Amino acid sequence: MHADEKIHQLLNQLNTVIVGKAPQISDCVACLLAGGHLLIEDVPGVGKTTLAQALSRSFGLQFSRVQFTADLMPSDLVGVSIYERGREGFVFHPGPVFAQVLLADEINRASPKTQSALLEAMEEKQVTVEGATRPLPQPFFVIATQNPHDQLGTYALPESQLDRFHMRLSLGYPDRAAERELLRGQDRRGMLEKLQPVLTPADLARLQQAVASVHTAEPVLEYLQDLVAATRSGRWFSQGLSPRAALAVVRSAKAQAFLNGRDYVAPDDIAAILPQTVAHRLIPVSDAGRGAVEQVRAMVEATPLP
Repeated sequence: MHADEKIHQLLNQLNTVIVGKAPQISDCVACLLAGGHLLIEDVPGVGKTTLAQALSRSFGLQFSRVQFTADLMPSDLVGVSIYERGREGFVFHPGPVFAQVLLADEINRASPKTQSALLEAMEEKQVTVEGATRPLPQPFFVIATQNPHDQLGTYALPESQLDRFHMRLSLGYPDRAAERELLRGQDRRGMLEKLQPVLTPADLARLQQAVASVHTAEPVLEYLQDLVAATRSGRWFSQGLSPRAALAVVRSAKAQAFLNGRDYVAPDDIAAILPQTVAHRLIPVSDAGRGAVEQVRAMVEATPLP
């Protein structure tokens, strides 16, 4: 099957499970094709966990899920060495982080200590336990869900942790037609269990290589640098984007172009993917009166296209 057909089949399958959210699903797929970790932030009950599970099943990846709670310890995540008398020594028992997709459910309910255990895994694709460094499986994705900050019992993710997430998405409530389909349709858990992988890990690796080879022309990079410079000007945000964030935008835009069937990045790809890729890394200036996503969109409107 051709790569385009596989992508088409993948998007169709995801859209049957999560109805009425095609743009967000396309962004999720772009994030994983760009090799990035994904943060889904929304109120409980709108399908965040279902979407994360549907993604990992459809991508054909080994999956583990951890419910983050206030008493979750780093060792519950990365694993622990236990003394075994038969072997006369300590044997390492790997934790759930040793999977290709780790679903970190309600990540902001865990303590900062446990959140920081994820940092090394997300950035270095490895974990250090009791002085020994152990590589994680390839590929390795974290799909995290979080509830809005104003909910009880949540710890805000530190900037360093937010910066490790390639994209932050919000599903929002379904529209009336999509909600009717949900109310009339079959149970989403039953649908998840029947989902078949559309891709193999080898397919995913090939698609990621294809995304990486999408061409980005100089005027497009110039436009991106104009946008990054605008975030650093002090007019829109209290502090600007880092080079790591700018690289994330390039990777997102390449994935966006690839999903649109092109082998080059257009300025529109940068503008379309920018809020999802950078808003969680930015704090609007105090008198903005807008959220970060709206502020990014306003800044894009004010920045001339090449």
